[in-house]
Amino acid sequence: MYHWGAIVVTPGYTDAVLFTTGGNPYGTSATVDQQGNIVGDVKPAIEVQVRRMLEVANKLTA
Repeated sequence: MYHWGAIVVTPGYTDAVLFTTGGNPYGTSATVDQQGNIVGDVKPAIEVQVRRMLEVANKLTA
C-alpha cells in the first residue's frame, strides 16, 4: 500500500478502551458468527480507531 501513497494509521495505544478488545495496536479485530454479526463488543474500539484516522486525515489536509 505504501507504494500507492497510502498512509497506515493504527490506533496504537491511544485509548484504554483498546485493551478491552485484546489490546491490538494495529487495529481492531473481531470475529463474526454464521449470520455475519460481530461477536463481542468491539464497537468502542472501532470508534477510537475511526476517530484516530480522522484526526490524522485532518492534520494532513490542514
